[in-house]
Amino acid sequence: MAYLPGRRAGGKLIAMTDGHEDHVHDASCAVAHGTARGTAEDRVLAAVFASPVASYLLRYGADAGYRAVLVEPDPERSKSLTADGFELAESLAGIDPDSADVVVTDHHRPELGVLLRDALAAKVRWVGIMGNPRHEGPHVAALTELGVPASEITKVHRPIGVNIGSRTPAEIAIATMAGLIADRNGKPGGFTF
Repeated sequence: MAYLPGRRAGGKLIAMTDGHEDHVHDASCAVAHGTARGTAEDRVLAAVFASPVASYLLRYGADAGYRAVLVEPDPERSKSLTADGFELAESLAGIDPDSADVVVTDHHRPELGVLLRDALAAKVRWVGIMGNPRHEGPHVAALTELGVPASEITKVHRPIGVNIGSRTPAEIAIATMAGLIADRNGKPGGFTF
């Protein structure tokens, strides 16, 4: 029988142990039960533009061990997420590109092209933008207008995340985090192991 010895603020579990003495434990099992820490690496999740999806994405990213950063060039819009305690930045400057996963959460913003151009120029580890994959995204025209070569534009992932049929901001963020974690671990995502 499992018991839950502790929680941290917000109701999230700190550790979980089971009473199954005959269970074979390996490193992954120890991490899952909270008796060992997962491998630590420098990971940054930059959610670009304040939005409901960005709010969930930053929360889930922080829980998954990312340094969660909201990149919002408009100070008025960033106020909506400052209460959540996330790091705020007006641009990607100062974020290590080798450890950065950049997710654009609003494809209707006029700053879209400039922020994506800067992410591509910085050679961030991963960059993607939310949007319906059935039609060309507005980022293509915005980047083309800024003189970004087609070979660079194709590096922008769209759609983002694992296809779970997401319909809400929380589900979109979960699918996105699953896709990012799978990509970092060299896995296809889904139920293929």
